[in-house]
Amino acid sequence: MMKVTHKDLIETALKEIDTLSNDEALALLEDEETVFVDLRDPRELEREGKVPGAFHAPRGMIEFWIDPTSPYHKDIFASGKRFVFYCQSGWRSALTTKTVNDMGLENTCHIGEGFRGWKDSGAPTQDVEPRNK
Repeated sequence: MMKVTHKDLIETALKEIDTLSNDEALALLEDEETVFVDLRDPRELEREGKVPGAFHAPRGMIEFWIDPTSPYHKDIFASGKRFVFYCQSGWRSALTTKTVNDMGLENTCHIGEGFRGWKDSGAPTQDVEPRNK
């Protein structure tokens, strides 16, 4: 029997992080001080597109890309900008936002309804070219 389920982890995360509605996230789309971060698998991006201009950071690499002491660190995460994380349905982004907050990254939030909700609301999307072309 699991001591803590994925639902427990998500519930805990949601109590500790900032969650944006689609409208709140959409209002930040043109803000140069905001970076949308897509956590989904590359196949999901190729199949469904992404938030226009979003930076792709696969969920499995996020801790390494954020940590400035990691050999995999990405400078974008040291920019001081606001980070809006999202995934397909808001679960991975909730867990990611909590994790990066725990690591010390500030000014973070996530889109509660995920990319599915973003797309369903009619918000703009950007196509992503397949990697192996």
